[in-house]
Amino acid sequence: MTATILTVGDEILIGQIVNSNAAWLGEQLGLVGVEVMRMETVGDDVRVIQQAIERGLETSDLVVATGGLGPTHDDVTREAVASSFGVPLVFQPGVMVEVERVFIERRWDLPEANRKLAEVPEGFEPLLNPKGTAPGLWGERKVAGRMQCLIVLPGVPYEMKAIMREHVLPRLLEISDTTILHKTLLTVGQGESSLAEHLGDLSDVLTNGISLAYLPGAGIVRLRVSARGDDQEVVRAGLDRAVERLRNDLGDRIFGEDGDTLEGVLGDMLVVRGLTIAVAESCTGGSVASRITRVPGSSGYFLGGVVAYDNRVKIRQLGVSEADLEEHGAVGEPVVRQMAEGVRIALGADIGVATTGIAGPDGGTPEKPVGTVWLGYADAQSTYAVRLQLSRDRVINIRLSTTAALNLVRRQLLRTDRLGASKQNRS
Repeated sequence: MTATILTVGDEILIGQIVNSNAAWLGEQLGLVGVEVMRMETVGDDVRVIQQAIERGLETSDLVVATGGLGPTHDDVTREAVASSFGVPLVFQPGVMVEVERVFIERRWDLPEANRKLAEVPEGFEPLLNPKGTAPGLWGERKVAGRMQCLIVLPGVPYEMKAIMREHVLPRLLEISDTTILHKTLLTVGQGESSLAEHLGDLSDVLTNGISLAYLPGAGIVRLRVSARGDDQEVVRAGLDRAVERLRNDLGDRIFGEDGDTLEGVLGDMLVVRGLTIAVAESCTGGSVASRITRVPGSSGYFLGGVVAYDNRVKIRQLGVSEADLEEHGAVGEPVVRQMAEGVRIALGADIGVATTGIAGPDGGTPEKPVGTVWLGYADAQSTYAVRLQLSRDRVINIRLSTTAALNLVRRQLLRTDRLGASKQNRS
């Protein structure tokens, strides 16, 4: 099955918002075996939208469109759909009941304009919106012996994604006659080129419909293994072989899979070991604490943190030596070690982790250029520090430093486990 993705909205064309819908839809359609042939963005004009729908249906089996389904005057996608299919808009009381229910639950007054949300092109199936009011639309027609399918979704990303997940993707999977399976392994600490070099030749497992994609992010690279074929058992076996090979080759560079997060995996590790953690942050400005506390239940192991931007805070709250600050500056190994140990003691945690650095874009020196970051780790047995040399982009440096700090703790816990196991074996 082939598809065209159509996004509607003047706000996309003039750069007010980033077209994240198209990227997400492209990924999701690919995961269910639909090949995206084309993406197009058009403005809020009935005729222009109609022409784009017709272009898409001429060249693809499926058009997925987002945007323009709201109740205001510039939301004209449903009119364009009706015109393209040559059908009238029909008011559906059942859809209106769902719209009213949402307004009642949220204790909002229902403007008369929202009756437009219940107008559905004749012959189209409304796809109820679990996150909002505007339903999606599913329509099909046969032209010259070929079936054409048009799916229209709201432009609000979380509403669009909810309808796709609940109504559209399961149906597309049923239609497909090909078995498609995926497994995503999550790695941290190395870039995609380094991972590819480490893995080397994978031709023995990447064969017969098995493929590997590198999907880089801020300090994290996702390795998506995909397998497709006609025989489900054969496809599953091929996927398992490839995944096992990657696990063996990459070891603890892999921290999780599919929907895992680094902070969630670290939280589970702390819970299992009965440990608590505290953070002292300078260059990351609270981002480490924010990542840790995204995880439900993190109050069971995260005690708190100190954002020590000013040196006086480092001295007073964390016990950093004033002499070391004068000699080495705020960005250096002695200071970050003291920050980690200081927050651990001050908050009574088992583990302290600290960050200090020159995030940029200014403030660098020849000895400490922009992107110089030190991370510190402290527990009851040891304290140590790691230096990173990152980019000249402030936002990227903060993201990378945050991820690296979380991974520093994860790697130390794994190292402690290995040392403990080694001692038990010797005994």
